Amino acid sequence: MRKLIATVFNYSLDGLLADEGTDFWKFCFSLPENNEPDDPAHLDFLRRAYAHLMGRTAYEAIARSMTTTATDHPFADILNTGRKVVFSRTLTRADWANTTIAAGDTAEEVDKLRQGGDGHIIVWGGVSLWRSFMRLDLIDELRLSLFPYVAGEGTRLFVGIPTSYQLDLVSSNASSSGIVELRYLRHR
Repeated sequence: MRKLIATVFNYSLDGLLADEGTDFWKFCFSLPENNEPDDPAHLDFLRRAYAHLMGRTAYEAIARSMTTTATDHPFADILNTGRKVVFSRTLTRADWANTTIAAGDTAEEVDKLRQGGDGHIIVWGGVSLWRSFMRLDLIDELRLSLFPYVAGEGTRLFVGIPTSYQLDLVSSNASSSGIVELRYLRHR
């Protein structure tokens, strides 16, 4: 059965996501390793994914970026050719290559994707999708990029989720700029 791995980028010490246009957003993209996301191990992790899952808003933003403005980004080839599933009850068509729309019951749609083999499925976001997957206890692993920054403004990730959601730390790696890559497994 395939593992569902949520990836959360640009997360502050005070538990906020970097919303576009905020000072935290600017800080995140001023760090060299965030502007050059070409770590071979991370790119291999993305390449080996069975599928890349997104909510509608994340899908529209990432699709626009990878097909028009950031076609030379290290993720572009991976995402443009990879299998993508957008979870949306309002989207009627998905023009980005290799994309299907999952509009049915979320747990059932995820269960179908998990069947048939080993490997992993990456959940890119957005926030509503992460939260719904946490409420349904579908996430097997959480990878979080924790930035050395107290944002004070932004979107809280852990809102409206179960009051008891234990995770087990698998690894933590700090970069020279202070970003800590945290990897947690869902405690079962």
